[in-house]
Amino acid sequence: MDAMDGTLDEALARLHSSGPEFRGFLANHGPMAVEALAHRGRAGTVHRWLDTYERKLEDVPGPRAPIGADWREALGDPARVTDWTGYFARLTAERPWREVLVEWWPRLLPGIAGAATHPVIRVGHAVRALLAEGDRAPRVAELAHALGYWAARHTLLPVAVHPAGDAGPAAALAVLPRVADRRVTPLDGYAQLPGTAGWVPAVRSLRIPGSPEAVRDQLAALVRAATLRYAEFGHGNGIMLVHAATAPNAVLRTLPVLPHALWGPSLAAAWTASAAITSVYAADDPLPAPDASSITPEEVFGRAVANGNEHAIKFADTALDVAATAESGDTRALSAALNAVRLIDSED
Repeated sequence: MDAMDGTLDEALARLHSSGPEFRGFLANHGPMAVEALAHRGRAGTVHRWLDTYERKLEDVPGPRAPIGADWREALGDPARVTDWTGYFARLTAERPWREVLVEWWPRLLPGIAGAATHPVIRVGHAVRALLAEGDRAPRVAELAHALGYWAARHTLLPVAVHPAGDAGPAAALAVLPRVADRRVTPLDGYAQLPGTAGWVPAVRSLRIPGSPEAVRDQLAALVRAATLRYAEFGHGNGIMLVHAATAPNAVLRTLPVLPHALWGPSLAAAWTASAAITSVYAADDPLPAPDASSITPEEVFGRAVANGNEHAIKFADTALDVAATAESGDTRALSAALNAVRLIDSED
């Protein structure tokens, strides 16, 4: 990570003076995007990018009342987001951040789909930054903000599904049906899932392995499958479908901090959220993906940076993770990232 000069920490400190959302419901992607830029060796672009992005951000909402033993009553209340951030700031000041994360991860995990999965994605970026260079104060503060956002936007899907099949992620994604109306918000899309024929059996079909190593491999396979499918099906909604890949990748990035007992449930939750996003926003039929055979991963990320959209940057970051583990000559993940740049440029 090219952040030894403190650029990432400076950017996070800047962003913590803004709220986690703007225009009522749009997530503040600043912390996620600047971490991806720094991680990919683009620290020199961080403040310039943020100079433009922060113009759309809004002030931190006012607090209501401190979170305490009655935290369950405040879970999923977006009006309490600043209360939640303060609560996690206190916890991480009193205890190691890893302990706080391990305690709260299973409490928050059922609500992973909230705010279109942005809170867990923000947590994943925060954890990667902490693991990269240690417990710097702005990074611990960022984890507190991310956990607070997740708690405030904690949202259960309207149908509970427990994967217990034999399918791998690519096969399970391939048979997911689409909801009837896809020009909707995530919440309105989720509301259609219980009535979508075949959705529950398709989600149940995924295999949840028994060993931690196999769970990790299955989660990595989910990130890979969702990334590669974006290359051909992203035109359903170029911005929203990126979360089908970036959300499970956030969980994958967090696994090293979690006890093995939480890995299986984490895979199940990540898969269910990815499946929900796919069914709401993926196109029905595939289109050819851009050719990436003559471009390097660094050049692909450079195109995302030039595009400037936070979703293009975050998705390219995930695509490069996938490309790094691909067989020689397999450029499909890079094709997916190029497709995101193209589609998001046309939508933004």
